[in-house]
Amino acid sequence: MTANDAREPGAREQDIRELDRRAVRTSVDVVSRVTSDDLGRATPCAAWTLGDLLAHMMTQHYGFAAAARGEGANRAVWKIRSLGEDPASAYAVAAEHVIDAFAGDGVLEREFALPEISPSLTFPAARAISFHVIDYVVHSWDVARSLGISVDFDPELLAAAWQIALAVPDGERRLQPGAAFRPGLTVPEDGSQLDRILAVLGRSPAWPN
Repeated sequence: MTANDAREPGAREQDIRELDRRAVRTSVDVVSRVTSDDLGRATPCAAWTLGDLLAHMMTQHYGFAAAARGEGANRAVWKIRSLGEDPASAYAVAAEHVIDAFAGDGVLEREFALPEISPSLTFPAARAISFHVIDYVVHSWDVARSLGISVDFDPELLAAAWQIALAVPDGERRLQPGAAFRPGLTVPEDGSQLDRILAVLGRSPAWPN
């Protein structure tokens, strides 16, 4: 996300950590299917290979975990990490790390420093965690599409993700370098809730077609 993507999400504060846990655990299930031979696969994320995408996803877990501890302003925690020889296991460890960090006492009362979104602003915890939720709903789908498999989310998570997706500003700002999402596409009338979320955030549900 960019700094301009920082709007109040629709998910309730008391739910956001549980919603995030579900999104992240779904991503773990999908990534568990990845082998080292898959890392060169194309993904819906522009020029990123599957290996690039997984390294980004893993690093973001550690970065958001640091932000939950009040250490997010340290840009070193956002430096891309190596997947090592067992990408799925490395990813699973990172996922549990961020889930544990978000579950800590007092986290929802904190402000998160997220320098990749804004070098000067901080974000209320619930809003910051909502960024993480939508990223891992979309990235779970990205990984699944890269592998040619399906991914399922529970209706409550998708309903919350839809509200978060609608709060992400559209337009030319999504064409800027580093923007997490592309300009929105036409929302398919007969599409699923996940299809609508993807389209609003610039992903074609029919990728790679």
